[in-house]
Amino acid sequence: MSSSFWLILFFILMLIEILTVGLVSIWFMIGALIAFIVSYFTSSIFIQLLVFIITSILFLILTRPIVKKYFSKKIIKTNVNKLIGETGIVIEDVTKTNMGKVKVDGQIWSALNSSKGRIKASEEVEILSIEGVKLIVRKKEL
Repeated sequence: MSSSFWLILFFILMLIEILTVGLVSIWFMIGALIAFIVSYFTSSIFIQLLVFIITSILFLILTRPIVKKYFSKKIIKTNVNKLIGETGIVIEDVTKTNMGKVKVDGQIWSALNSSKGRIKASEEVEILSIEGVKLIVRKKEL
């Protein structure tokens, strides 16, 4: 394999890395770059390929945990779960299939009824869960 092959492979892997969200091919880019350098010292395809495979795997094993630690997407916790179990006031009728509006702690949320039937405006509801940006509610029993 000529040195141009490793350089082309390096740029293809770089393009893949740019187009993907996660660190997918960066370790193979490093392996291709090192194999490119080795190709100037030996014309043996076997040695070049072996260097590519070994360095790619070594960089993957040694650096992935470190990179993952610093670049992992951290889940940002919010206080939204504190709404579960709270009471809200319906300000726009809520059904199982049509979203209505519920006011909780001074904020207005979209909401769906957890069961069949309609919950009318000004009735109290209990918040059962949150799905995305909408509350799942049921009519509050007195």
